[in-house]
Amino acid sequence: MVYPEFDGNSFWAMKSAMPLMGKRSLMPPLGLLTVAALLPDDWRIRLIDNNIDPVADADIAAADLVMISGMMPQRASMLDMIERAHRLGRPIAVGGPDVMSSPELYDDAEYVVTGEGESVVSTLVEAWHSGEARARIDAEKFTADVTTSPVPRFDLIRADDYMQMAVQYSRGCPFTCEFCDIIELFGRRPRTKTSAQMLAELDRIYALGHRGSVNFVDDNLIGNKKAVKAFLPDLIAWQRARKYPFDFYTEASLNLSDDPELMTMMARAGFMSVFIGIESPDPDLLEAMRKKQNMRRDIVESIDKVYAHGIQVIAGFIVGFDGEKEGTGDTVADLIDSTAIPVSICGLLFALPGTQLSRRLEAEGRLHDLHHSHWVEQKMADQCSQGLNFDTDRPRVDVLRDYRTVIARSYTPENFHRRVRSLIDRMGFEHIKVDLRRHKHWSHQARMMMRVCWALGVRAPRGKRQFWGTLRHAMKNGNPHAFEPFFMSLIPYAHLEPFSHEVLRVIDERIANVDAEDRRPAPARMPAPQLEAAAI
Repeated sequence: MVYPEFDGNSFWAMKSAMPLMGKRSLMPPLGLLTVAALLPDDWRIRLIDNNIDPVADADIAAADLVMISGMMPQRASMLDMIERAHRLGRPIAVGGPDVMSSPELYDDAEYVVTGEGESVVSTLVEAWHSGEARARIDAEKFTADVTTSPVPRFDLIRADDYMQMAVQYSRGCPFTCEFCDIIELFGRRPRTKTSAQMLAELDRIYALGHRGSVNFVDDNLIGNKKAVKAFLPDLIAWQRARKYPFDFYTEASLNLSDDPELMTMMARAGFMSVFIGIESPDPDLLEAMRKKQNMRRDIVESIDKVYAHGIQVIAGFIVGFDGEKEGTGDTVADLIDSTAIPVSICGLLFALPGTQLSRRLEAEGRLHDLHHSHWVEQKMADQCSQGLNFDTDRPRVDVLRDYRTVIARSYTPENFHRRVRSLIDRMGFEHIKVDLRRHKHWSHQARMMMRVCWALGVRAPRGKRQFWGTLRHAMKNGNPHAFEPFFMSLIPYAHLEPFSHEVLRVIDERIANVDAEDRRPAPARMPAPQLEAAAI
C-alpha cells in the first residue's frame, strides 16, 4: 500500500510546521489503514506513506499488488505511481476520493475501485483470487453499514511520525451546500459508528503509545446531533479514566453555536478545536450557495459562543461565488479579523465533479474541462492556488485580486498576532478539561515549545516582535491553558505564513496571465462520483 505524496508547496503538506513538532507528516492515511483491516488475515501488508518515506523501485517490485488511495492534490503522485508499477511489471489497484470523482483518469490501473471500503474490498479480493486481470468495482452509494467497519490497522504506521492520529465517527452531512462534494460522496443521512467501535479505536491508538492530538476526520461531527450526544458521555468517561491522554479536533457546522449542551459536552470530552466552514459573510451569497446553516445569524456572535466553551475555531472561506460584490476581499478579511480566528483557510471556488455546482455550471456552458492538462498535471492542486475552473460571473481578474487581498491581509504578523491575542481574551478556559501533562514525554513538549520560540521569535524573517508580545499577553492571562491557543495557532502559522507568500506569487502570475485562463472547452456531462470509505 502506498499513500501518495502531497506536493511540498501545497497547503496540505504543512511542510514548514513539521520540524517544529519533531514530526514528519500531519496525519496517517486513515482510509488505507481501514482498507488494510478489511483485507484477508493471510495477506502480508506493508504500507508506505510517501509523505514520510520514499518508495523505491525495489518496494514496488517486491509486491504482488500495489494499492493506492488519494485526493485531488495527490493526483500527480497517483498517476506517477501507476506508471512506475507498470514499468516494473506490477498490477495496481486505485481508490479514494479522486478516483471516485474522476475514475476515467485512472483507466490505466488494473483495478479501479469506487465505493465505501466495507462494500467493495471483498469484491476486489475475489477478483484478485479468481485471476481477473482487470476490474472496475463500484459500490452502491450510501449503503455501507459503518457499524461493521473494523479497527484500522494502526500497527502499520509509526505513530510518532505524525502530528495527529485520526479516527472517523460518522460519514455524511445533512446540509445542501451547492459546492460541496461530501453529500454526493457520503450522502445526506450521516451514518455513525457505535461507541464500542470508537473506544476500541482509541484503545488501539492509546496502546501504541500516542499521547496528544487525535483528529475526528468526520465531514460534520454534529450532522447527527442525537447520535453524537449519546456517544460523548462514553468518550468523556474514557478520557477521565485515562486522565485525558488525547485532545480532539474535528469539523462541524456553524449551528454548533446554537447548542450550549453539545458544546459543553465536547469541551468535557477534550475537543480543543473545530473547523467550521464560514465561506462568506454575505447573506445573499450564503442563500445562493444553499448554506442555510450560516444564515440568519451574527457570525461573530456565533463564533464567540464556541470560544466561550473553550473550543478554538479554525475556519474556511471561499472567494469566487456568483454574485460577489466589489471589495469582497476586504469584506472577508474584515470578518476573519473580527472573529479573531487566527488560522483561516481561504480558497478559490473550485467546481468539483458531480456536485450541484458543477452540474449547474455545465448546464450554463461555463464549466472548464477538469481533465484538461492544466488541472490534471498541476502539483499545487489545492484550494489556495488552483481554483476557478469555470467562467466567473464578474471579471476574472477582479476575483483573483479580491482573493489576493484576503491572503495578503490574513497572514501579516501584525494581523495574525492581533487575532491570537483577541482569541486568548475570548476563550472560556474554565471549560478545558485536557490535562496539560497528558503527553507521553513532557520533555518532548518542552523541546517543541523551545523550537517554536527559536523559529518564530528569533530566526523568523518577519514577526519576531509580535511573537514576543503575544507570548507576554498569554502569560498575563494567568491561566496555563492560555498557552494552548497560542501554540495551537503558531504551529500552523509557521507553515501558513511562508505558504501565503507562495500563494501570492502564484496568484500574481495568474493575474498577469488572466487572458489565458478565461476559457477552456467544457467537458461532456460528468457522472456523479461514488462513495469510498478510504476518502479521508
